[in-house]
Amino acid sequence: MSDDMSGFSAKNKLKEDEYYLSPEGFIIFTEKYHLKRGHCCKSGCKHCPYGYDKKSGRIIRK
Repeated sequence: MSDDMSGFSAKNKLKEDEYYLSPEGFIIFTEKYHLKRGHCCKSGCKHCPYGYDKKSGRIIRK
């Protein structure tokens, strides 16, 4: 078992259109990835299709 608890060791299983790397090297998940995952993680993701507002802490339907 891996010691990586972040879950990002599964990066190899991601398809190219489900994420991209920022200039700083961070993994940025696309809207397609979030929809495939099926729920909002409430982290204020850049491409959140669920309408989560990090300031209010609520999901605002689009």
